[in-house]
Amino acid sequence: MIIPAIDLIDGQVVRLYQGDYAQQTTFNLSPYEQLKSYQAQGAKLLHIVDLTGAKDPTQRQTDLIAKLVNRLDTPIQVGGGIRTEAQLNELLEIGVSRVVIGSLAVKEPTLVKSWFEKYGADAICLALDVNINEQGEKIVAVSGWQSGGGKTLESLVEEFSTVGLKHALVTDISRDGTLQGANTQLYQEIAECYPNILWQASGGIASLDDVNAVKRSGASGIIIGKALLINQFDVEEAIACWPNA
Repeated sequence: MIIPAIDLIDGQVVRLYQGDYAQQTTFNLSPYEQLKSYQAQGAKLLHIVDLTGAKDPTQRQTDLIAKLVNRLDTPIQVGGGIRTEAQLNELLEIGVSRVVIGSLAVKEPTLVKSWFEKYGADAICLALDVNINEQGEKIVAVSGWQSGGGKTLESLVEEFSTVGLKHALVTDISRDGTLQGANTQLYQEIAECYPNILWQASGGIASLDDVNAVKRSGASGIIIGKALLINQFDVEEAIACWPNA
């Protein structure tokens, strides 16, 4: 599945380079019009990252997200700044299809596992944003990539498999926003190790060749942000090449 994405800071469509808030590109685009265009081109799922909320959970852009959800027909998954069950429930109540949980899954796994049990595995997607060190360990970052979590991707997957983990979004931080191509080796490895999980790949997509490479890796979906914003290709082209990979 092709999953077009936009990142939002203070209501504006932006992109960060490798998660660095100091390296921000702002696009003169309406969030609604951009997502509406993706919907019109055939996207079956849309992805929104609330970067303001990721940095400061007290400033989450819930009102804007509610307006976008209400005006669009395509299911939307949302991440950024979810720290409490009330915030999770609020997003589900306004019509968000799936909530992406990142840092909290690393810091308070017992709490997040209780949410899986209460809301079901389809309502939550784990965001596993990794820095791969010299030893090849996939260390999951937290707090909008502003610090390391000290846990490996594999350890978190094993832990959350006990509550039926089904959806996981994995970003190689070193590729994010770089247009250097996806880390297909990473996705192939985790898809082979954990075939029952629907893996969403993210980071570095620059061309339709990259889309095909991710499909061949075994990922079930691919998050595409910057490449669509700068017109490297469009959603229709990505969707057309995905089934044929």
